[in-house]
Amino acid sequence: MLTAKEKALLEALMPQAADEGVEIVTVEIVGSKKAPTIRVFIDAEGGISFDELARTQAWIGTMMDELDPFPGAYMLEVSSPGIDRPLRTPEHFNRFAGETVNIKTRGPIEGRSSFTGTLEGFADGGVRLSVDEQPVAIPYDVIKKARVKGAVDFSS
Repeated sequence: MLTAKEKALLEALMPQAADEGVEIVTVEIVGSKKAPTIRVFIDAEGGISFDELARTQAWIGTMMDELDPFPGAYMLEVSSPGIDRPLRTPEHFNRFAGETVNIKTRGPIEGRSSFTGTLEGFADGGVRLSVDEQPVAIPYDVIKKARVKGAVDFSS
């Protein structure tokens, strides 16, 4: 799910994140090669406050200056995972069991590479979903992107 550069940045940040009491949900590198943006999504027990974002942005910024991941300029964004939270680890897939998720794969599985269904969890090296009331098993190593499908109820 992560590029080699994203994985290296994630691994560099994780020890400090654990000391700070935050989880690095994922790291994304987007944009042009001349001016990339590094997105770091964080979470914590009880959610992320604005103060937590500012504090975390500061130490991640310092670490990125030390790591110097790109020649030249880059933009750093630190945010909460939001309503359409990325799923990256087996623990994420188990924690959000019961939620509706979107999963994209690197290639077709049973003729499709995009799945939306109810997450049943992670087992036997793969993600289990219920899609149109049918069980679907997606091997972990073919998942390109996975996110909780955010839903907002405006009726209340």
